[in-house]
Amino acid sequence: MINFSLFIEDAVAASLKIQENLLKNSPSLYEKHGVGAGGDISYGADILAEEIYVSYLSKYAKIDSEESGMIGEGRYTIYLDPLDGSDNFKTNFPYYGSSIALCDGDETLAAIIVNFISSEVFIKTQKEFYKIYLNNPTCKTDVMTNSSLFSVGIVEKAYADPQKTVALKENNLKFRSPGAVALSLAYAHYVKYMLFFGTIRIYDMQAGLYMCEDLNVYKDDEIIIISKDIDLFKKLCKLYNKEPF
Repeated sequence: MINFSLFIEDAVAASLKIQENLLKNSPSLYEKHGVGAGGDISYGADILAEEIYVSYLSKYAKIDSEESGMIGEGRYTIYLDPLDGSDNFKTNFPYYGSSIALCDGDETLAAIIVNFISSEVFIKTQKEFYKIYLNNPTCKTDVMTNSSLFSVGIVEKAYADPQKTVALKENNLKFRSPGAVALSLAYAHYVKYMLFFGTIRIYDMQAGLYMCEDLNVYKDDEIIIISKDIDLFKKLCKLYNKEPF
């Protein structure tokens, strides 16, 4: 059996090491390394983050990474996006992190999503859902679950089909499109709603969707709709001709 406390501890330690390396802003972080397993071009920052995570986490499970594909073997699988929002990193836009999901077959046992800019670390196991900070890992706080006070949503991949955002404008549903899917899923508890358009990749989604289990979620091959507010959730489903349940 996996010791989840040690797994989380090692994942946080690896994330802190990655954060420290990214802040050095070395030219090697921006070098191209070809197309990764997820279909995007890998850069030095992606490869570095992957290497650090593998060095800390491969003792727990085989790792299916967006950069290199399957690494190692074993009963358990870690789905890893070492640098979620790598285009943001390359352009110095401060919204990027990482996504880690530990799974036993189809069952997610633990998920960790890190924001390398704010140092926030979202952690969910089958018993707990909380947040810590890379620079203060012993201080645990609950993840906010009441989004009624928030006025904007998040739409990821809005650029892929701009027409899909027209309905939001017509219904006065403000949104931002920051460009890091796993991070945005982690923040779904903090915004009015979250939408994703396009192809779903397990590296981007496994940890984030696990963290949204307590919210209203619709998912198919072309869209994800999430909201804490059941009435807004039903309204969004209707806007996109989806049956909410």
